[in-house]
Amino acid sequence: MQNAMLSGIELSGIDLPYLAVDEPGFSDDPVAHFRAARTQHPWLAKASFGYVITEYQAMRDLLAHDAKMQMGFVDIVEFMGATGTPWGDFIAGTVQVQSAETHRRLRDVLAPHFTPRLANQYRSMMREVVTAHLDAWAPRQAFDFEEFAAYFPITVMCRIIGASPDVIPSLRSSLEALGLALSMDRQYLPQLQESVRILDGFVRQLVDERRAGQRLWPEPDLLDRLLEAQAGGGMTEEELYNLLIFLFGAGYDTSKNVLTLIMHMLLDRPEDYRRCGEDMAFCRKVIEESFRYRNPSSATRVVNEAFSFRGVQFPVKTLVMFPWSVSGRDATAVNDPDVFNPERGSGCRHHMAFGMGAHMCLGQFIARAQIEEGFHLIARRLRNPRLVGAVNWRPFPGVWGIRGLPIAFDSA
Repeated sequence: MQNAMLSGIELSGIDLPYLAVDEPGFSDDPVAHFRAARTQHPWLAKASFGYVITEYQAMRDLLAHDAKMQMGFVDIVEFMGATGTPWGDFIAGTVQVQSAETHRRLRDVLAPHFTPRLANQYRSMMREVVTAHLDAWAPRQAFDFEEFAAYFPITVMCRIIGASPDVIPSLRSSLEALGLALSMDRQYLPQLQESVRILDGFVRQLVDERRAGQRLWPEPDLLDRLLEAQAGGGMTEEELYNLLIFLFGAGYDTSKNVLTLIMHMLLDRPEDYRRCGEDMAFCRKVIEESFRYRNPSSATRVVNEAFSFRGVQFPVKTLVMFPWSVSGRDATAVNDPDVFNPERGSGCRHHMAFGMGAHMCLGQFIARAQIEEGFHLIARRLRNPRLVGAVNWRPFPGVWGIRGLPIAFDSA
């Protein structure tokens, strides 16, 4: 019976294209590499660490086997040679890599605090934060937009959790390093270890201060609710600390990279940029098309129960990468995939910027709200932006994006 279920060609017996996703230069134009790979095999490629799914529909269909796979973070730690280190232990404790029962328990604790309704309640606070941010930065009329964008989402997360934004400058390098955690590049290990050490000390102090009655605002916040859940047995003390580090990292990195990618794309589309500042409905369309066209996200899975897919056997311990970031540029799923068109409508299947399956991003509604509110006000205040320096790219695996986007603009 098992052999019948696993009928098909073994992975090792297929002539597959090679994608050097973890090598310098690949991140400059990954779409071209994926397009070339699909000419050799329609949906699968090799990589140094395992395999990469290259087709939109294959990514969606493979998640029918999600119960037979687990998040690949722990295997990436092994690949990096970091098992038993502070960063390795942090990854091993994150919600995504837990067993099905533990994962469900932790998501059940978190899910009520990341609903669309609550995300919309934060919108006025988000506008307040980005307005203050623009008041401080816009008079310069030139700056690195990536640096500017770094402070907005993490300030929002500080407000949601009840932490002082004054800590952000001292934590920024640690949060930046944590964003490189899944790049599968061993040169970042010393930074990763130090970042986890610093962030762990910060969240423990934050919890101690809150338990001692110290708080910035009188209204209950997310930290209060997480502490209630921990006291009620919803999570352990160590799970609480790990979760807070994870939330700060997620609140800093992904949204910052999305904002920077959108700005970079719209530098060559001045009419779309202008309309984003005038019309929130159009701004939302631009953001959704941006998620489809280019986003920072990818994920890995490790097969823990062998299965066959499209006539190919996936054995136990196979590491598979799902590059959500380029899935929307697949011509089999999207009409004219390389054309950026905010009015695309039904010509595009839904993007996968927030992942798929049981591990789909819980924070997607907060992320959408702050990106919409933030970019709408940015486009109002920073007029006629133009590139004034070189653009560099972050490593493709993990959280992809731009490293440094120097712009000049007219201040409204």
